[in-house]
Amino acid sequence: MRKYLAMMLLCCATFLTAQTTPGKHSVKLLDVNTKEADFGVAFLGKDKIVFASPSDKVTIIKRVWRENGQAYLDLYMGDVDSLGGIINKRKLEGEANRKLHEASLVFTKDLKTVYFSANNYNEKEKSIRGKKGFDNIQLYKASVNKEGLWSNITKLPFNSDDFQSGLPSLNVDETKLYFVSDREGGFGKTDIYVVDIRNDGTYGDPVNLGPKINTEEREMFPFMSDDNILYFSSTGHAGYGNLDVFASKIFDNTVSTPLNLEAPINSPKDDFAYILKEELQKGYFSSNRADGKGDDDIYYFSEDDELFIECLQTVSGVVKDKETQALMPGTIVQVLDMDGNQLQITAASEEDASFSFKLPCNTDYQLVAMSDGYLKLETPVKTVNDLEAPDLVQDLEMAQDFIMVGDELLVNINVIYFDLDKYNIRPDAAAELDRVVEVMTKYPELKIMASSHTDSRAEEGYNMKLSEKRAKASLDYIVSKGIDATRITSQGFGESQLVNDCNDDKVCTEEQHQLNRRTNFKVVEQIRIRETSKP
Repeated sequence: MRKYLAMMLLCCATFLTAQTTPGKHSVKLLDVNTKEADFGVAFLGKDKIVFASPSDKVTIIKRVWRENGQAYLDLYMGDVDSLGGIINKRKLEGEANRKLHEASLVFTKDLKTVYFSANNYNEKEKSIRGKKGFDNIQLYKASVNKEGLWSNITKLPFNSDDFQSGLPSLNVDETKLYFVSDREGGFGKTDIYVVDIRNDGTYGDPVNLGPKINTEEREMFPFMSDDNILYFSSTGHAGYGNLDVFASKIFDNTVSTPLNLEAPINSPKDDFAYILKEELQKGYFSSNRADGKGDDDIYYFSEDDELFIECLQTVSGVVKDKETQALMPGTIVQVLDMDGNQLQITAASEEDASFSFKLPCNTDYQLVAMSDGYLKLETPVKTVNDLEAPDLVQDLEMAQDFIMVGDELLVNINVIYFDLDKYNIRPDAAAELDRVVEVMTKYPELKIMASSHTDSRAEEGYNMKLSEKRAKASLDYIVSKGIDATRITSQGFGESQLVNDCNDDKVCTEEQHQLNRRTNFKVVEQIRIRETSKP
């Protein structure tokens, strides 16, 4: 078996950590197998598969491959029954099968394109031999019509007559093609590579997956799952002997240590061509183990437990007062998902007001800090999609609930601005008004006044009425959020309290005028700020 597969491709941080848990499988030998080599299943839609099996062409002289005395491989289709078996085996029609080997393929999700491995042919289907005299396996692409017939068969541009390229697999969004090659510059006898598929249909340069995946021996049969786990077979990683199936998660710039899938997927014989439908936790692999029907056989498997490979990144920081930069030990810090569900919670350290969380990689979160006397702080963070990256440091600077401006005590929010000649509440203003609601909810005895202003353009009387409408709009918004209307009053000041010298006698920019179209919130009844509580 190993010689056969070899000939198919060689014819003549705090830290980030990966946690892995192998799934438990049950396997079944399929009746569709022959006494010769059957292997390399590919999914074709929801209920069909395609696989390689010996050619059934009838000729006066049987066409066999001299390397193992077996018939050349052709591609066959089968239907999947309710138990995972392959029934109604029939050969793919049209240009899919030619004179020599065709095997190991992958279809795009729309079933309009197929990538596959085959011997090196020219347009007249005559073998092309490289410098060493072998017709090396090449990667091809073809169009597939509604009847399943192939056309426009072309070699991919990164093939060469002088080395092998084959065994293709696509990632979930079909922007990357994984394949195997023995080209120069690799780590071993055959390595796994990846190439970008650009939007215009061209390809990037092949990139070796590196020494975490590839060894001095053979890495073969890549299959990329929807959650970016690479399943592949190897004779170089420690296992049961010969080819074993391994799994490694691919991150942006790093990969996890390959995990042996163990028995019953792996055996002392060759085990390879593992594919998986994740939503069903079922799939197929191939093996030449002793209980089979012949050379290589196709096995069906189902998983009891899903394979779990997780990247964790440390998110850490220090909580401080925004104005004074004083440390704030004891501050409650939460991690929320993007739906607002609490995932983790801690208190900032009493020694240095620090906090730390370990969170799954490549995910968006909200850090929420809460402390008496301070506005709730919500800060978005996104963990990276890499192992071995440094900690994500996010210090939290919290603003006090109130601030003194001159001789006035104001609710400590960003100034609320209005558009020219408008009094509707803009989205940025609504976010600040929500902070006012937060403070008034926190202090039930608090009473405030909304003070609104305009710029100097238009008549004074008009501006006074406009500012009153702005103050009333702010008040109405706060009351609509459940605050008692008796706790808030409003007053318009027109253009009488400009924050700059943009009066009628001076030409100002729109940005300067904007500073005057504002509302703030003054405390009109003294309150008692509660002592900070500890968790």
